Amino acid sequence: MKMFCRTYQQCICYLCSVEEHKDHDTVSAAAERTERQRELGLRRQTIQQRVQDTEKDVKLLQQEEEAVNGSADKAVEDSEEIFTELIPLLEKRSSDVEQQIRSQQETEVSRVRELQERLEQEITELKRKDYELKQLSGTEDHNQLLHNYPSLSPLSGSTHSSSFRIRPLRNFEGVTAAVSQVRGRLQDILSETETEILQIVSRVDVLLRQPEPETRADFLEYSQEITLDPHTAHRHIFLSSRGNRKVTCMSEYQSYSYHPDRFTGWEQVLSRESLTGRCYWEVGLGGRAVGVAVTYKNISRAGYSHECLFGHNDKSWSLHCYGNRYYFRYNSIGTPVSGPVSSRVGVYLDHSAGVLSFYSVSDTMTLLHRVQTTFTQPLYAGVMVCCPGMEAEFCELK
Repeated sequence: MKMFCRTYQQCICYLCSVEEHKDHDTVSAAAERTERQRELGLRRQTIQQRVQDTEKDVKLLQQEEEAVNGSADKAVEDSEEIFTELIPLLEKRSSDVEQQIRSQQETEVSRVRELQERLEQEITELKRKDYELKQLSGTEDHNQLLHNYPSLSPLSGSTHSSSFRIRPLRNFEGVTAAVSQVRGRLQDILSETETEILQIVSRVDVLLRQPEPETRADFLEYSQEITLDPHTAHRHIFLSSRGNRKVTCMSEYQSYSYHPDRFTGWEQVLSRESLTGRCYWEVGLGGRAVGVAVTYKNISRAGYSHECLFGHNDKSWSLHCYGNRYYFRYNSIGTPVSGPVSSRVGVYLDHSAGVLSFYSVSDTMTLLHRVQTTFTQPLYAGVMVCCPGMEAEFCELK
């Protein structure tokens, strides 16, 4: 069994290579072993580099935890000193501020530790996979190595960014400054101090959200494959292309069976995939009346009410494309949007940051509209094609 058939991915003898495997792609088992050995080495290098990057991030998080604790302790100490000068009038306020600082401190430290734990778990998993690859790489028997190689699980994507960014530390110094300012106002402004101070405490946020991508290559790092759910498609909508990515509005009804998730009034359809984290996708527009949207899953489906129409309720956000102009809509409020009209719209979502951005995509990317809000549920991509012949397609991004 000194030959290897690449066509059938199995070891064979020389006689088989000139008979039943004579038209197949065959090489020596030793040559195939050399190629697989090279691939194993590359995979181990990737894992080892990720381990190093992740260990650096863990150290950064440890430093951040120390900084948060130190700043919070100092803020508490300074606040107590100022407030004791105003006892008993400000004694209660002192307790309130301390409680808010500690609460925010606990929240921030908890976030740091939670992410730190996830990174440490990833390190453990990467090292385990590296050990498995090392064991397989050390297998002397060609047949055994080639037999076990296809069963290797692919290396999953990293759960964190390769360069972990930390927000310039704001911490709790602002609390001390705010308390010092109100010290001289006494009774007249005492009712204002709670709001003033606690707003500063609530803005303490250690971990920096990564800046939004700038170039199309940056956006493509977060590309999300979108496939459409036929159970949600209006009966005037025809789905085509691999994975049901293309939408065409037809004048006649399609032969869809009844389903409770189906839109029955407006010509709309939703994605199969729920969207959280950071996602980017692009929609090709074919026609002058197309809406590109994101929505919560619990948007109403039956009838022609605004509760069902993308952008006309508090469950959906939509960019409507009308020929040579755009309109953004949310909760029935329409906003004219200026920008170059192109045949492709890019959508960027940072769910945890509450950021939703629409872009005109051509040779360059131009921001059309940006939303800053708080998303309370996973989102789903959606499109609306208003008239027969109108088309939209979720593009394959490479």
